Amino acid sequence: MYVALLQIGRDTGAGVILDTPTWMANPDRAVLVGYDPDDLARVTGDSVAFAQNAARTAPDVATRVSVQIGPRGDGYAAGIATIDGARDYHAPQVSAARAAKADMVSAYTMGSVAEAAGIALAAEASGIAALISFTVETDGRLPDGTPLADAVYELRDIADPAAVMVNCVHPDHIDNARDGRPWQAGLAGVVANASRQSHEELDNATVLDDGDPEELGSQVIGMKRAFPNLRIVGGCCGTDLRHLRGIARHASAP
Repeated sequence: MYVALLQIGRDTGAGVILDTPTWMANPDRAVLVGYDPDDLARVTGDSVAFAQNAARTAPDVATRVSVQIGPRGDGYAAGIATIDGARDYHAPQVSAARAAKADMVSAYTMGSVAEAAGIALAAEASGIAALISFTVETDGRLPDGTPLADAVYELRDIADPAAVMVNCVHPDHIDNARDGRPWQAGLAGVVANASRQSHEELDNATVLDDGDPEELGSQVIGMKRAFPNLRIVGGCCGTDLRHLRGIARHASAP
């Protein structure tokens, strides 16, 4: 996958973030698949080294290696309830990313401000940049019911991540969160789902809904009209290289 992503960057001139496959590398999930929590620092370090080696094969492509961090529990649930609890829980993975010399950490599919803020504070304490990405339901609210606008404001009051984003949602649903307030100018990234289905519908689906790759590319880049500082774009559930190439092609169009 890294090779294919780097080729898209080469073909379109887009920079590429190489996320490590560590979204589920937390202590709760590790035990369920036979890993000891003490293994997680090694897993994170090995994942960073793998991505760094891939980046070195493409010196002509601007790359960043990021350690992907997921929520403690289900990605469509509210998440850890307290900021301190989230900071302490995720700090070991953040520290492992810093020790492995990753360029940043990326917290994806955050369903609560508390868990997002805790990761951002852990990153600040470790001295590593953080991308913090919320997810929203079809109504533009986080799984805990917080409007996206309020979540962005609350997060910025607590921490100062390098970028605030939205992921695992179709552009139509992000549109439902728009209210014309200044937070929209601060949204830096969208990593979109291919499908317009709700999270519940996706969880219960028996057939993959891959949407329309060309339409998705146009919609994601078209969001810059509402979010003028959008600079990090990509694909989440249901997307593949067709979608990513379409997004990158639209992004590089004059």
